[in-house]
Amino acid sequence: MKKASLVVLISGNGSNLQAIMDGIHDGTLPAEIKAVVSNTKEAYGLERARLAGIPAVVKTKRKEQEREQYDAELAEIVKSHQPDFVILAGWMRILTMAFIGAFPYRIINLHPALPGTFPGVNAIERAWQAYQKGEINHTGVMVHLVPDEGVDLGPVLAQRIVEINQQDSLEDLERRVHQCEHELLVETIQKTILQLEENHA
Repeated sequence: MKKASLVVLISGNGSNLQAIMDGIHDGTLPAEIKAVVSNTKEAYGLERARLAGIPAVVKTKRKEQEREQYDAELAEIVKSHQPDFVILAGWMRILTMAFIGAFPYRIINLHPALPGTFPGVNAIERAWQAYQKGEINHTGVMVHLVPDEGVDLGPVLAQRIVEINQQDSLEDLERRVHQCEHELLVETIQKTILQLEENHA
């Protein structure tokens, strides 16, 4: 089976990147990461990539630069690695069609909330606060395609509930959500690769 080529976009610690690398290493994921790209030069995920011998690229946005111009340049960097899929694993910038249009239905995003809940940043913290107010009794994680500029919208590939317990601190909930993210992201990429193989068979 041909390995799927991935480019992973990150902005921070890269724990989800690590989960993908671990999945490849243990044979769960029939894939190869061609490059890791970060919009912040201090992202620890870049170090994870370098330690694994994966090209690590920093692409910061200049203050005066238009978003579309940045995204077009970013798309060229990613295109040069010819990925089957682009994985947004903790990428904290909203992408415009200048990027999205270059990879139609091949961009996979991970979000630490269920579909239609807590889009954007600080989703886990906002879920925890909503639980404290009695508004919800669980949160979750979703993996979805990115067809357009909607924030944390798009066809859902997978979702999983994460219960919130009465004694949970925010840190407890964060730890469980991140664990769920790592598992669900790897499982979903694996399924998506297999579907791609079947479609080409």
